Amino acid sequence: MKKKQFGHAVFWPAAMLLLAQGATAEPLKKPELDALLAAPSLKSASDFPRFAAAAAELNPSLRPAVDAYLRKRPLGGDDLVDVARLLGVYNRARNEALVIDSLGQLVALPTVRDPKVPQHENPAIIEMGKLIERMAREAGLEYRNVDNRIFEVKLRGTGPEEFGILTHTDVVPATRSDWVLDDGTQLDPFKMQRVGGLLYGRGTTDDKGSIATVLYAMGTVKQSGLAVARTMRLMIETTEETGGDAFEYYRGKNPLPEYNIVLDSGYPAVIAEKGAGALKVYFPLENPAAPNAVDATAITQFIGAPAANVIPLTATARLRGGDTAAVAAKLEGSKSAFIQKIQAQQAGAFTIDIANAGDALEVKVTGLSAHGSQPENGVNPVPRLAMFLGASGVPWADNHYAKAVRYLSDVFGTDYLGEKQGWAYKDDFMGPLTLSPTYLREAAGQLEVVANVRMPRGRSPAELKAATTTKIDEWARAQGITLRIQHDQGDWMARDPNGAWLTTLLNIFGDTTGLPSQPRASAGATTAKQVPNAINFGPSMPGKKYTGHTAKEFREVADLQADMQMFTEMLVRIGNLKEMR
Repeated sequence: MKKKQFGHAVFWPAAMLLLAQGATAEPLKKPELDALLAAPSLKSASDFPRFAAAAAELNPSLRPAVDAYLRKRPLGGDDLVDVARLLGVYNRARNEALVIDSLGQLVALPTVRDPKVPQHENPAIIEMGKLIERMAREAGLEYRNVDNRIFEVKLRGTGPEEFGILTHTDVVPATRSDWVLDDGTQLDPFKMQRVGGLLYGRGTTDDKGSIATVLYAMGTVKQSGLAVARTMRLMIETTEETGGDAFEYYRGKNPLPEYNIVLDSGYPAVIAEKGAGALKVYFPLENPAAPNAVDATAITQFIGAPAANVIPLTATARLRGGDTAAVAAKLEGSKSAFIQKIQAQQAGAFTIDIANAGDALEVKVTGLSAHGSQPENGVNPVPRLAMFLGASGVPWADNHYAKAVRYLSDVFGTDYLGEKQGWAYKDDFMGPLTLSPTYLREAAGQLEVVANVRMPRGRSPAELKAATTTKIDEWARAQGITLRIQHDQGDWMARDPNGAWLTTLLNIFGDTTGLPSQPRASAGATTAKQVPNAINFGPSMPGKKYTGHTAKEFREVADLQADMQMFTEMLVRIGNLKEMR
C-alpha cells in the first residue's frame, strides 16, 4: 500500500486508514464496508476466497473469520457475520452491472394483467418464467415453474427446514404520456433508462428490483461454498397487484415455510400492514354518447388512474355539446381562483389545462403521482378535477359523469382521511385510515368509480363497510341519485415484534446503512398477509418517497447496492440461525 507524503508527515487515504486500523471486536459496519468496496486491491479478486483473503490482509481483524472460512470450518457468532458481510461486499463489487442489466430485462417484459387473458396465459408472464429460469440455472440454483402462477427458486440447505422469501413480477399499468422528465425527456415505462443514479422503469421498485437483487444474492451464496442450514425458497408471484389469486393457487398445492419475509415494502422491517380495500360506486350509464339536451354541454369521459391502487399524475375530462367556446371561457375564468382556493386549504400544487380536442374540450388536472396507499405523498388530480368541474358554474347535462362529479366532490373532495363523512380514525403505530378516489371506467352498462382504501387497526372490515355504505346511501337519497355500492375490504395485519430472526434483520439494516433500525408499520398490502410469520424487509428506504405505482417510477442505484449487500447477509445469517424465535 502506497503512502502519500506531504513534507515530514505521512498520510493514509481515508479508506485505507479505516482498513489498516482494523482493531475492533465488533463485526464490520458501514464505514468498513464502504472502505472495502472502495479498495482497489479487492477489485481484481476472481472469486470470493481470494477476495476474502485480500480483505483480511487489509483489515487484520477479519483474519480469524476468513481463516475459518478458507479452512471450511463451521462459522458462528461474529465470524459468520463478518464473512456474510464480506460476501455482500463481494457481490456488490462483482455483480452490480449484471444486476442492473438483469433488471432491465425484467422491466422490458410488460407483466401488466390483461383482463381478457388469464394471467398464467399472459405471454409476458410466460416469457418472465423463462427469463427467471435462465437466471436461476446460471446461478446454480433450483428452479420450478408452478403452472405460470409462481416461479420458485431454491438455494438448497443442509437441513430439513425452509425459509420463505416472497416477491412479485406483475406490475400496475403505466400511462406513457405521464412518463416525461422535467427536461422534456420522454421515457418508455417498459424500457429501463438510467439517468444519473436513477433507474427509471415500471417495476424497478415494485418489485422487479427485488427479484434481480435477491437472485444474484442467492447465486453469490451458492458459489461461495458457504453452507446454509435452511433451504431458502424464493416465491415470485404473478398476480400480487390484482388480488393474489396465483399465490392462493400455489398455497392450495404446496406447504408453506413456517417463517417468511416479503421484499415488497420497506426497511428496516415492516411488522404491521393496513388492510387494502376498494370502495366501488356504480352509476347506470345515461345517454353516454351525447348531452341530454342540445343546448347543454356533457361530460362524456373522465380518465383517472390506470389502476385503483395508484394516485395518478393526471386526470382528464372530455366535454362535448352545447356552446363549447362559452364553456371554455367560463372554465378559464374560474381556473385561477379555484386553484388558489384549494391550495390555500391544503398543501400541494396542481395545474389545470383547458384545450380544444377536435369537436370537444379537454380539461386536464396535473397533480403529483404516488402509491395509492400513500395519498399524503401525492396530489390527487381526480377529486380536484371533479371539484373544478362542479364549482365552475357550467350547467352540465345530467348524465352519469355529472353524477360522479358530484359524488367525488361531495363525499371526498380533497379529504383522503374520511373526515367529511365521519369515517376518520387512526392507530398510533399503523397510522390513519385513508380513502383516495382514483379510478373510473365504463363497463357492463355502468360507470365504476373506485376509491383505494387503507384500513388500520381499530375497526373490522365489516364495521368500516357498514359505515361507508350508510353514508353514501344517505348522500344518494338526498341527491335523488340511483347507484350501487360495493366495498371490498381486506383486514389489517400485525406481527409479534420479537424473535431472533427479526432482531437479525434489524441488525443487518442498522449496521449496513448506519440508520436507526426499529420495526415499523406500512400502509401497503403485500403477500405477507397470506403466509405465516411473515414480515417485509425492503426495498424502500426510510425517509424517501416510495415510487412504486407512480408515474416515472425509479430505483436509486445506491439503494439497489444496499439491497445486494443486505440480501446476501440475510441469506447466510437467517439460513444459519439456530432458532428463529
